[in-house]
Amino acid sequence: MGNKAVINVTTGLEDSEKVSLALLSAIAAAEGGRPTLAFLTKEAVRLVTTGVARGVSCKGCPDIAELMERFVTAGGRFMACSLCFGARGLDADDLIAHAEVAGTVQLWEWIGDEAATTFSY
Repeated sequence: MGNKAVINVTTGLEDSEKVSLALLSAIAAAEGGRPTLAFLTKEAVRLVTTGVARGVSCKGCPDIAELMERFVTAGGRFMACSLCFGARGLDADDLIAHAEVAGTVQLWEWIGDEAATTFSY
């Protein structure tokens, strides 16, 4: 396909519909062949800790855990903002597979010199 995609997610399960929409955008990019990274900030960092991302956000919406698995299966990666993660007292040992704690420097390193399409939720 082409350029990379970065999906910035700023909310956690307090706005589960927004989480579902962000994940659907990330899945579309990854399944479309774009290298895709979900950069999680603020309360969204909790989504990549074991047992948190679950439930259905609305009638007819897919399960959030299934969306996350579909994203990973398509080659997507999760990067949780290190500042946000630490501010919430979360433990990196509780991270799900394909997730890492990193900062904006690592985000820019991942983007590199290529163009990147970005969405923010």
